[in-house]
Amino acid sequence: MTGCSPALAVGWPTWLVSDAAAIIATGAVTAAACAVLGSFLVLRRMSMMGDAISHAVLPGIAAAFLITQSYSVGPLLVGAIVAGLATAALTQSLHHYARVPADASMGVVFTSLFALGVVLITQVKGVHFDKQCVFEGALELTPLYVVTIAGVELPRALVVGGVVLAMNLLIVALLWKELKLSSFDPALSETMGFSAGLLHYLLMALTAITAVASFEAVGSILVVAMLIVPAATAHLLVDRLGPMVFLSAALGAVCSGLGYALAAWFDVNIAGMMAVVAGGLYGLAVLLSPQYGILSAVVRNARLALAVVRDDLLGVLYRLEELGTEHRLAAAEACAAVGGGLLARRGLAGLLRAGQVTQTTGRLELTPAGRDAARQLVRAHRLWENYLVQHLGLPLDHVHAPADRVEHYIDATMKESLEQKLDDARTDPHGREIPN
Repeated sequence: MTGCSPALAVGWPTWLVSDAAAIIATGAVTAAACAVLGSFLVLRRMSMMGDAISHAVLPGIAAAFLITQSYSVGPLLVGAIVAGLATAALTQSLHHYARVPADASMGVVFTSLFALGVVLITQVKGVHFDKQCVFEGALELTPLYVVTIAGVELPRALVVGGVVLAMNLLIVALLWKELKLSSFDPALSETMGFSAGLLHYLLMALTAITAVASFEAVGSILVVAMLIVPAATAHLLVDRLGPMVFLSAALGAVCSGLGYALAAWFDVNIAGMMAVVAGGLYGLAVLLSPQYGILSAVVRNARLALAVVRDDLLGVLYRLEELGTEHRLAAAEACAAVGGGLLARRGLAGLLRAGQVTQTTGRLELTPAGRDAARQLVRAHRLWENYLVQHLGLPLDHVHAPADRVEHYIDATMKESLEQKLDDARTDPHGREIPN
C-alpha cells in the first residue's frame, strides 16, 4: 500500500508520489469539498438533508446509465443532480403541502429513493455498478487510476475532488453574503432580494455534485460523515462562519491523514476508518470544546459554585460582625453554615489564600479586603430585596431567597441603577442598614 507507484513517479520526492500520499491527498481533498458545504447544512439544521441527498442520488446515477448506456462522468453527474434536486423538492413539498413533519418527509423520500437505487444497481439487467465501491468507496485503488495533466500523472479521484473543491470554494466565495444571510435569516434574505429558495436549491445541487464526486473516494454511505461530522465538530469549536468553514475543511484533511494511518495499522477499510476518526474528533470536541464542551461546562459550573460558596462565606462572617457579637466562627462552623462538604472547605481555603479571611486561635476573621468584598455583596443583596418589595410588591418573606441567588451577579453598574430606582436605598425592607 505504501510503495511508490510507477504511474506517479515523475521525478518528485518519493514521499510525495507514494501511494499513501496519493490516498491521503485524495481523502483530504474530498473531505474538504464535503466540509465546505457541510458548514451551511449544519447551520441550516439540514444535516439529514445531506444524508438524504447522498443516498438519493443513487437512482439518478443508475437511471442516467440506463438512458445513456455510458459510465462517463457527465451523464452520471446530470442524473445525480436531478435526483438530488428531486429529493429536496419532494421533501419540501411533502412538508409544506401535505403537512408531513420535516423529519418524516425527509426519511420517507430518501429511504424510498435509496431503496430504488439499490434495486436498480443490483437487479436491473445492464447496470453494472460496483456495489462495494458505491457504498464504501475504493480509496485504496486511487493510485491505480490516473489522468495526465500538463505532463503530470495524478490520481483521477484527486483531480475530480480538487475540481469539486475549487468549484465549491468559488461559489461560496462569490455568494458568501447571500448564503450567510439565507442560512441565518431566510426571511431577511428574501426581504433584501436574495431568494432563499433559489439559494437552497443551489446548495442542494452542489451537495449532489459533491456527493457523486465523492463516491469513488469514500462511497455513498461514508460521504455523509464527511459532509456533516467535520462541520459539526467545527461548529462546537468556533462561533463565526468563516473560521468554521476553514476549520471544517482542515478537520476533514486531518481525518484523512489520521484515518489512513489507523487503517494501515489495523488493516481495515480506509474510508471507513476516516469516518471513524471524524466521529472520534467530534466526540473529543463534545467533551473538550472551550465554549460548549461537557468537561468545559463542568469546570465552569464548578468554578461558579466555588465563587458562590466564597461569597456566602464572606456574607456569613460579615453578618456576624454586624450583630456586634464577639463570637467568631470556627472553620467547621462556617463551612456548615454554607452547606458544608468539599466545596465549602475548598471555598474557605481559597479565601484564606486570597487574604480575605484570617484564622486566629481557630476562629475566622475578615480582613479589610474581605470585609470590603462582603460589604458589597450584602449591599447588592439588600438593594435587590428593596427593589422586589418596592417595584414588584413581593411580601417580605418572599424576597430573601431570590436576592440570595441574584446577589452574586449584581455588578457596580447594576447597583447604581438599583439605587437610582429605589425610594429608599439606605435600609432594606427588614429595617437593616444597606452598607455602602
